[in-house]
Amino acid sequence: MASLERYLASQLARGRSHFSREEGLGALGLGREAFIAAAARLIKKRRLASPRRGFYLILRPEDQVAGAPDPVRWIDPLMKYLGIDYRISVLRAAAFHGSSHQAAMVFQVIVPKQLRAFEIGRHRLQFIYQAPAAFAKTNVPDLLGRMKSDTGFAKVAGVELTLLDSARYFHKAAGINSVAQLVKDLGAGADPRKVAKAAAAYENSSVRRLGYLLERFGHNRQAKGLEPFARRAKSMKPLDPSVKPLIESLAAPHEKDSRWMLVINEPVDIDA
Repeated sequence: MASLERYLASQLARGRSHFSREEGLGALGLGREAFIAAAARLIKKRRLASPRRGFYLILRPEDQVAGAPDPVRWIDPLMKYLGIDYRISVLRAAAFHGSSHQAAMVFQVIVPKQLRAFEIGRHRLQFIYQAPAAFAKTNVPDLLGRMKSDTGFAKVAGVELTLLDSARYFHKAAGINSVAQLVKDLGAGADPRKVAKAAAAYENSSVRRLGYLLERFGHNRQAKGLEPFARRAKSMKPLDPSVKPLIESLAAPHEKDSRWMLVINEPVDIDA
């Protein structure tokens, strides 16, 4: 009967840094309780980490300080193990696409199912829910890229989805000014046709918010394809819905952008 430690060494020698409980049980011939006890001992020794029950990461010496490898190395096999499609997006995707202002302190993943955020070592993973119908329309090869690591590839939102996801989930992107910075940095690289096509799966107000910011920073080709969404709008919406005056009647009047049907209730402030 092989030991779990030897199994880990053999997996690393094959270039694999993860395994499931079922794989371990099949390879080792251990009973379930014995396997779980052995895995718990190695987790305490920082030889293993477990981001989800039944799924294990093998920690190399260089991973042990952080408590786990960079999630880009194992998010794809984890999501396959869970049977859930996904894409890396928002701040981590923005940094991947070259928005140097985006210090991705959290690893954000768009999924069509409610999942709890969790921390593993120094890493924090946040799952952002997108309704399954919208997810199915957007999580397609033409709108995705691949983030490479030494263990393989992970799905990442293309520039167009990164912009739309950040405008839609602006509260997860550190607020409207962070989204504005991201739009300034990345907007020129977005394919106008892809942005317009993907935007049909998003709330109209989010698309208008993105259109306003694209135009604000001179990305006029990308903004133009979103104009039809603004023409269909039936009411003004705030640029930043998170800003809510304590007493609406005492709130100072705000500039209104009739082109994008937005109330500019928060000045856009970004780095030069």
